[in-house]
Amino acid sequence: MARSKSSNRWLEEHINDPYVKKAQVDGYRSRASYKLLTLNEKDKLIKPGNLVLDLGSAPGGWSQVASKLVGEKGKVIASDILPMDSIAGVEFIQGDFTEQDVFDQIMTAVNGAPVDVVISDMAPNLSGVSAVDQASSMYLVELALDMAIQTLKPKGLFAVKVFHGEGYEAYVKMVREHFDTVVVRKPDSSRARSREVYLVGRGFKG
Repeated sequence: MARSKSSNRWLEEHINDPYVKKAQVDGYRSRASYKLLTLNEKDKLIKPGNLVLDLGSAPGGWSQVASKLVGEKGKVIASDILPMDSIAGVEFIQGDFTEQDVFDQIMTAVNGAPVDVVISDMAPNLSGVSAVDQASSMYLVELALDMAIQTLKPKGLFAVKVFHGEGYEAYVKMVREHFDTVVVRKPDSSRARSREVYLVGRGFKG
């Protein structure tokens, strides 16, 4: 089957993307790694010894960064409905974390320890219908916030990818209700035409 013009354009953009090339050189699984590196540089999200929960982790770009940042004394618990190849220092739990069994596995991995940081780079499988895709993406970020509320320690941090569109402003307001400060970031490695931004919440109110 012949590729559409849009898919050809995406493939060409992807191949020529400097962050795709940089990820290959640096040994990262995805260009998304640089988004977390930028957020961490600006907002000091992850520190040595932290316990980090990475939601929607596959293929593992954010988990790779987080595991290096927490060091040997820290821990990263990653979860995704898709499989993910193992990463040193990362405990991966495959499945839908909204299901009780998977949630229980995550809680077992946490083992009663306070979670310092919840990160989420989740995005839905796109249908091409903007209204449907936006609704799906907002559903995911609401799930990520709910998970953060259930697991974060007081004063903990939350970083989540959100797409501008229907429900965005209401979601930002919701995050502000649970954190002392919330900032919006657009890392250089995030493509300019993409509607994605990252919310960073500091000081979880508990």
